[in-house]
Amino acid sequence: MNHLLTLLLFIFAAADSTLGFTSTSISNTQRRCPSSLRSSNDDGVISIDVSDLGLTISDLEKKIPTHNFSLESSGYQSTSRLPDVDDEGCYWVENPEDMDVTLRIPGLRGQPAEALNVLFSTTTTSITAFGRIVWSTIQMGISDTSDCTFLTLDGEDGIPIVQLNVRKRDLDE
Repeated sequence: MNHLLTLLLFIFAAADSTLGFTSTSISNTQRRCPSSLRSSNDDGVISIDVSDLGLTISDLEKKIPTHNFSLESSGYQSTSRLPDVDDEGCYWVENPEDMDVTLRIPGLRGQPAEALNVLFSTTTTSITAFGRIVWSTIQMGISDTSDCTFLTLDGEDGIPIVQLNVRKRDLDE
């Protein structure tokens, strides 16, 4: 398994922090890799000889165990349906087990935090004010509704803060 991790790290290093393989990143890869490790075809595809790692195709098809490392990502998204509006009202932190989300939705300005509730389903999350749904989102994955929690707080400028913890469902059950 260490060979697979070495190969993945080499691939990430070769990408040189670009998200796509452009002609610039390929030429950078060529400069960093000794000529004995690479070969080039007429079609512009560069291949790197990794035979010394002792990997087979079946090694590359195996699932990478998540207990060996953990990934966490975070970011901001807009809570508005309007494409021109980016209010950054949704801050999220995601790891393999769950997501922590902090919402500051300008459309809820003036709503008391105590009047807000959150409804979780396996693929959606909705916020209610005084029992009526006022905001919803479609999740990109499936959640375990029995292990999702929320907290509402009064925020600055009359915009309530809604904090969510959405537990991901284990699909390997």
